[in-house]
Amino acid sequence: MSEPIINKVAESGLVTIDPENWYPRGETALFDLKDHLFMGMILKEKEFRETLKTQDWQAYAGKNVAVFCSADAIIPVWAWMLVAAYLQPVAKAIVMGDEKELHKQLFLRNLSSININEYADKRVVIKGCGETPVADFVYMEITRLLRPVAKSIMYGEPCSTVPVFKRK
Repeated sequence: MSEPIINKVAESGLVTIDPENWYPRGETALFDLKDHLFMGMILKEKEFRETLKTQDWQAYAGKNVAVFCSADAIIPVWAWMLVAAYLQPVAKAIVMGDEKELHKQLFLRNLSSININEYADKRVVIKGCGETPVADFVYMEITRLLRPVAKSIMYGEPCSTVPVFKRK
């Protein structure tokens, strides 16, 4: 008689974290201040305010919005604030920066919701491969969040991990 097959990974006590669980979801939109500048280069306060008043803000309803300026123009602080004041009631999230910065900030916001107490004194594996590409900053942030509480942190798959941290 053969001995039963034992799943050593399941019995190891490892907890796997899949960074894809915090991947930003939802529709994104871009708001380029250049489109609201005089000749696409100069911010004239009166005209800027008028173009914002006539903007269809409902087009951004429920979306994650990246606010940026693609022109090499000097944008005063209050202009960014004014755009945020219009977007805040309708947009899901607002980030100053391009689409890549929007994605990064949303990912970081999602990661901040991790209940680190769930990983206290646990051996944690941060999953390294998946369907969706995950940027390096995500792994760094998860490590930063879990390091104070986890017993150990590893990278990869439970059957093949790279040690990152081990509490002594």
